[in-house]
Amino acid sequence: MPQREFIPEAFKLDAAVNRSSPTDIYLRSEERNNIFNFSLQVVRPNLFRTTFTSNHHPLPPHPSARLPEPNLHRAKITASSPTSSSKRIQVNDVLIDIDWRCNPSVSLSFTGSETPIHRDLPLRSYVIDGTGIAHYTRYNRGTLHVGLGEKPAPMDLSNRHFVLSTTDCFGYDVYRTDPMYKHIPLLINATSEGCVGIFSTSHSRGFYSVGSEMDGLWGHFKVYRQEHGGLEQYLIVGRTLREVVQTYADLVGYPLLVPRWAFGYIAGGMKYSMLDEPRACDALLDFARKIKEFDIPCSAFQMSSGYTVAETKPKTRNVFTWNNHRFPDPKGFIEEYHRQGIRLIANVKPYVLSNHPEYEKLRAAGALFTDPGTKQSATARLWSAGGGESGVGGHIDFTSAAGFKWWFQGIQELKKLGIDCIWNDNNEYTIPDDCWECALDEPSLASQENMPSHVGLWGRSLNTELMAKSSHDATVEVEPNKRPFVLTRSATAGTMRYCASSWSGDNVTSWQGMKGANALSLTAGMCLLQCYGHDIGGFEGPQPSPELLVRWVQLGIYSSRFAINCFKTSPDNNNVGDVIEPWMYPNTTDIIRRTIKRRYELIPYLYSLALESHMTASPPQRWTGWGYESDPEVWTSSILTDGETQYWLGDSILIGGVYEPGISSSRIYLPRGADDSNTAPQYLNLNAPYQYLSSGRWHDVESKWNESIPVIAKVGGAVPVGKPLQTLSPGEDVNPAELPLDDYRAVEIFPGPGNSSGGIFSTSWYEDDGISPAPAKISSFIISYGWNETEIQVTFEKRLQDGYSPAWKELSIIIPTGDKRNVNVNGCTMAFIRMDERGRRVFESQGCCVSKL
Repeated sequence: MPQREFIPEAFKLDAAVNRSSPTDIYLRSEERNNIFNFSLQVVRPNLFRTTFTSNHHPLPPHPSARLPEPNLHRAKITASSPTSSSKRIQVNDVLIDIDWRCNPSVSLSFTGSETPIHRDLPLRSYVIDGTGIAHYTRYNRGTLHVGLGEKPAPMDLSNRHFVLSTTDCFGYDVYRTDPMYKHIPLLINATSEGCVGIFSTSHSRGFYSVGSEMDGLWGHFKVYRQEHGGLEQYLIVGRTLREVVQTYADLVGYPLLVPRWAFGYIAGGMKYSMLDEPRACDALLDFARKIKEFDIPCSAFQMSSGYTVAETKPKTRNVFTWNNHRFPDPKGFIEEYHRQGIRLIANVKPYVLSNHPEYEKLRAAGALFTDPGTKQSATARLWSAGGGESGVGGHIDFTSAAGFKWWFQGIQELKKLGIDCIWNDNNEYTIPDDCWECALDEPSLASQENMPSHVGLWGRSLNTELMAKSSHDATVEVEPNKRPFVLTRSATAGTMRYCASSWSGDNVTSWQGMKGANALSLTAGMCLLQCYGHDIGGFEGPQPSPELLVRWVQLGIYSSRFAINCFKTSPDNNNVGDVIEPWMYPNTTDIIRRTIKRRYELIPYLYSLALESHMTASPPQRWTGWGYESDPEVWTSSILTDGETQYWLGDSILIGGVYEPGISSSRIYLPRGADDSNTAPQYLNLNAPYQYLSSGRWHDVESKWNESIPVIAKVGGAVPVGKPLQTLSPGEDVNPAELPLDDYRAVEIFPGPGNSSGGIFSTSWYEDDGISPAPAKISSFIISYGWNETEIQVTFEKRLQDGYSPAWKELSIIIPTGDKRNVNVNGCTMAFIRMDERGRRVFESQGCCVSKL
């Protein structure tokens, strides 16, 4: 956009605003026949709100986060009386300095530190820029920057430039494409001394230069440019990334509960629902038959939009319709899929082409945007049929009561048919003109009087959020006793209040694509996209080689969302495409089967991490330095700050990968905790040769492609596991597939060699009924253990919520391969019952103290 900067400078304390709070500052400037306002409010001890507006630059009319009630009751606050141009506020150990000798400038620091953790750029901090604003801050060179929702790899965003918008980036380059699918203006600067997040609540398009701009006068800086309206930002301070992310969740909402079944293998592929001969319903039922034939558990199938394709030309996708040739009995088909034990996830798209059966009805009702030039419904070219094909139509305007209601009713009908999950797709709102007008009559909209109605100010991504709300609310209406489950491709900060899961969109098959996706997972998790994953094997591009498919599946089972879904376009078949199937290579089917079954064993651990995410906002997949801030290597190694090659899955296991063909080892760094001993080994390789490894060092870990990627356990950790197959969630009241109960629970523990010298290591995991809506009744299970040379002493405690009783009644303990010690639990000697297929000894409580707690 054109640069039209103006820096208002003549700010004074605003005597007209009530300033009863010593922690709030309100400033006002009158220049160029305009009035500029700036404010700073202390909302929480580590959460500060700033605003910058003018008569022509109003606050975001429907912000992605609502202003919370201030809560400083237990904070220690010291505030100086303001001078004519400055004020200092201390809240606990955070110092806030604001100076308005020229234009307002905010600085944040920790007491005792000489260097601010955050500082506005002096003389050029808050700037009017045409129809929008720019906010300039000092660039903290040589430190880690993460966030912005979903940006190309590497994880570290430093010295780079980004577009804050969304687009349908089909077949993107994971290292170069920008923008992608998410619009979340949260940037976190992380250092070993502390972290600060800056979050804008606007849905408008914008840009972020994270140190990629500088000049001799202004030095090194970061700048957030917002194309429309005034600024509302929150500054979040914390000693660690964990603190900043949790406070951000306090502001925008914690990740939603996810149904337990969603942590199994989710299959997909556009081809199946695009077939006329054999009919799509028959092809899908054949897939369900083959899954059982190959003995591969599968919990859900992503049904692509082929079910909505018209039967006659033009064969375009018409949301909320069914192709009656491909699916002559939708309800019967859904019921049969449920009898096969597979849930259905239905694709829906928020636009209608001009040949949609209800296009004219929606246009007449004002459910589409208005083109101010024609005063008619705005039109654009939209994806219609095969790869790259398009037709003319319009996006649903979810700020309109008519559009929101029509969508709500369409989702209701899908849910009444038995669809298990709504898949909000193609919801990036890549409309061509910010001057299109919104209806603004939807009752749930935070509308304001005399507010301009153009899309630019309200933000095109606001419709992504409102679409999510409509899908969510309709789901709740139909199934009030189940947790709503909506999957979304695009997202804002507010979208995830309504959608429980997301993924990285239409990726490409390549070794580099698999590697770079890890960085996306880590930064997305810090922005609360925590039930997140990737299309295993690649959505677009060539079919993966056998080795690449195996490596990707091996990596994919260690993420929150595990899905194999694709649309392999080709010159010969642009409409249907091809699919990735677990059995597509006979020489790798057994490896993939074994790996997917391991995924099912891990569901108790993965589901526990999801419940932890819901309660504390800690992402299941975590940067190597998460919790290891005292280790200098996590800050100085570009391999680690790039976030592409390894990550924590919870607290107990560190996951590596192999990202080149023909490679049978991987280099892994094992971080050192503040209390780590210099001599005791801190890690255990869970694959051959099963060696103990020291912390604070890089290790070459053997990783044969037909066995496993690196999986390294933290000594003293624990991983709860279940059966290697699909089981019934405890809260399910129907069981059409006659699934077995989730009645087996074991805990894999990782004691060190020798003697723990009296040290006791404790881990908690969480369970609930897997299906009930919030507020969830989450039970916790605590396992603690120490060891000597002959025995491992375990203490187990369960804290059950009223009404919850797990189907499992006994507890097994699994110790590492080659460990010959006995196991004692709660003072009782456990019985050694078998050696498993990995050569690990398995002990069972057999009615001793475990069941009596």
